[in-house]
Amino acid sequence: MIEILAISGSLRAASTNSALIAALAANAPADCRVVIYGGLGRLPIFNPDDEGERTPREAARLIDAVTRADGVIVSCPEYAHGVPGGLKNALDWLVSRDAAVGKPAMLVHASPRSLYARAALAEIMRTMSFAMYEKAPLEIALLGKKPLEVEAILAEAASRQAMRNEVQSFADFIRAG
Repeated sequence: MIEILAISGSLRAASTNSALIAALAANAPADCRVVIYGGLGRLPIFNPDDEGERTPREAARLIDAVTRADGVIVSCPEYAHGVPGGLKNALDWLVSRDAAVGKPAMLVHASPRSLYARAALAEIMRTMSFAMYEKAPLEIALLGKKPLEVEAILAEAASRQAMRNEVQSFADFIRAG
């Protein structure tokens, strides 16, 4: 069984990125388990003085979750042409750890307009030594949709199949690594 940790870079209650992550988890192939990390908003701001024995509990949970996972999926909005601070903060907690080194990672997108954040996030994660899954990313256009519209789009047979296929392809990438 492939264990994948999924992280939404958004803290919004009605986040399309979080909805996409939840749908990926619900539509994962039988040989994959997608677990959603829900502690982004509880992470304290990264401070190198708080590493080691002083690592805050939520940061330790994130580090442990990434370490245990076979791979990581991230869905991230774009704020002011960049990666939201909460997600960057989470990544900062991983920088000096081995959790990211060689860890397979895949980016998925809920907006066709998040090109700057995509590039920035991929660069950050490559710099951290994640093994980036570089195939054309899964993108399901949910930007500007109301929650019921998002739910309907993600429930469409074509969307469910696309999600299942992409997670299976990522799992194959993990196994080949």
